[in-house]
Amino acid sequence: MVVEDEVSLQETLAYNLRHQGYEVKTVGDGLLAIDLARQESPDLILLDIMLPGLDGFEVCRILRQEMNTPIIFLTARDDEVDRVVGLEIGADDYMIKPFSMRELVARIKAHLRTTRMIRDSLSPPENSVPDENKTVSAGNLVINLNRHEAKIGGKAVQLKPKEFELLSFFIQNQRRVLSREFILKQVWGWDFAGQARTLDVHIRWLRKKIEVDPKDPIRIVTVRGVGYRFEG
Repeated sequence: MVVEDEVSLQETLAYNLRHQGYEVKTVGDGLLAIDLARQESPDLILLDIMLPGLDGFEVCRILRQEMNTPIIFLTARDDEVDRVVGLEIGADDYMIKPFSMRELVARIKAHLRTTRMIRDSLSPPENSVPDENKTVSAGNLVINLNRHEAKIGGKAVQLKPKEFELLSFFIQNQRRVLSREFILKQVWGWDFAGQARTLDVHIRWLRKKIEVDPKDPIRIVTVRGVGYRFEG
C-alpha cells in the first residue's frame, strides 16, 4: 500500500512496483490510509510523513497497534530526530526523498522476505495441531514464539514487533558474538551496512525493557568493534 499525497510520486511508485509484479493500492490521505489498511491488510506499507487528514507518524502509531505489517517511511525530512521518532513509534525502515527506486525495491523485497521467513518459522507443519506454547528461555526471560509474548520472572514485557523479533533472534543465538551487519541481515533483511544506527537504537530500547540496569547491561553485551553478544 502506497500512502503518498504527491500525485506524481504516488503514480511513479505504483507504476514501478506493479512492473515488479506487486499488487498496489494507493491513497493520499492519512485518515483514508487507516481505513484502507484495515480493509486490505497489505503485506507492506510505504508511508509519507506529511499527509492531509492525519500525518504519517500518527498513521503509523495507530496501525502498529493493530498489525505487524512492515512500514517504510518515505520522507523529505532528513533530521535524525524525525528518523528516531519514526522508528520509536513502530516503523521498520525509512528512506529520504529523493531516493533510488532500485534501493526502495530492494528494501521492500528484504522486508517481505524477512516477514515470510518469520511467518514460515512460526507456522506449524501441515495437518499438525498448533503449539501455542512454543517457548525459548534464558534465565528468567521466557518468550512465546507463536503468541509473540515475552515475560521476565513471569511478568509480561511489552515489546514492539521489531523488538520482539530482535530478542527472539538473540535468545536463539545465546553467547554467540554477532556482528551488526549479520543482525541487520537476519532480523531486518537488510544488506545495507549503513543502517547500523537503527540497530543500536533498537538495542538501547530493548535494554531498557529487559536489563536490571540498562547503563550496565548483562544480558545484551556490546562487543567493541564487532557487534553484540546475548548472555541470557
